[in-house]
Amino acid sequence: MGNLIKVLGKDLENCPHFFLDFENAQPTEAETAVWNQVSAVLEEAHGILAELQSYNGAGQEIREAIQNPSDLQLQEKAWNAVCPLVAKLKRFYEFSLRLENALRSLLEALTSPPYAPMQHLEREQALAKQFAEILHFTLSFDELKMTNPAIQNDFSYYRRTISRNRLNNQQLDAENEVNNEMANRMSLFYAEATPMLKTLSNATTKFVSENKTLPIEDTTDCLSTMACVCRVMLETPEYRCRFTNTDTMLFCMRVMVGVIILYDHVHPVGAFAKTSKIDMKGCIKVLKEQPSNSVEGLLNALRYTTRHLNDDSTSKQIRAMLQ
Repeated sequence: MGNLIKVLGKDLENCPHFFLDFENAQPTEAETAVWNQVSAVLEEAHGILAELQSYNGAGQEIREAIQNPSDLQLQEKAWNAVCPLVAKLKRFYEFSLRLENALRSLLEALTSPPYAPMQHLEREQALAKQFAEILHFTLSFDELKMTNPAIQNDFSYYRRTISRNRLNNQQLDAENEVNNEMANRMSLFYAEATPMLKTLSNATTKFVSENKTLPIEDTTDCLSTMACVCRVMLETPEYRCRFTNTDTMLFCMRVMVGVIILYDHVHPVGAFAKTSKIDMKGCIKVLKEQPSNSVEGLLNALRYTTRHLNDDSTSKQIRAMLQ
């Protein structure tokens, strides 16, 4: 069992509770192949977040170019400012595709017969940790994207300029890097309020639909178990004190919210129904006990990126907790 410890006296019906060591779990020999594949993707994640965090946009150059349409020098200045930014946005988008493949590999490993999802999490803690790291990255990326309108503005200006020059039969060098098809795909990606979360939700839904022989419960049980793991670690002082890194609290909260959203997108009745295997009241309560500045983005993710919050099956109490 390693660091995975059953929590006594807290069990909800059909909802297992574990302590999972997100800080120190190391891959066993059986996990190594998938772990190495996913690790190669996750190594890029920190750099992607750093680039996004420092993304300032070309707002001033674009405004000057729009206000002075006949000034070719300002048009060129704006174009030269936007092109390297669009190259960054392309890298972010392409990373989302790699992240999607990594998630699929983890889902296959954590739901494959003959073991139940709960047994997989006991046996393959390093893969569970990587799954958590993908969710942590995803919510971190989307929080940064939502608070940076420059991304949409820069890309819109880029597309308008490309279209205008195409009408004038001018070919711009940047088109070789971001052609029309790629620009269309990127436009759909960045039009989402939470593009990385949308990518993971779609990937999880696709994984379930393509694996007809795998019961949907195997996937949703994996997600609900992870939600329980995180909630218990957050609300239990003797577990919280085991965290050696001060960021692990936020890590746990992001992971918990991420698996709730995936569960809500994949499960037929979602995370908020009475039959859900996730204790939504408990999860929301844990979030609301934290400083509001650290969790408001996570509460908004539950409010605005879940599918079933406004269903009739969602209790008034849960809706009120998220107002």
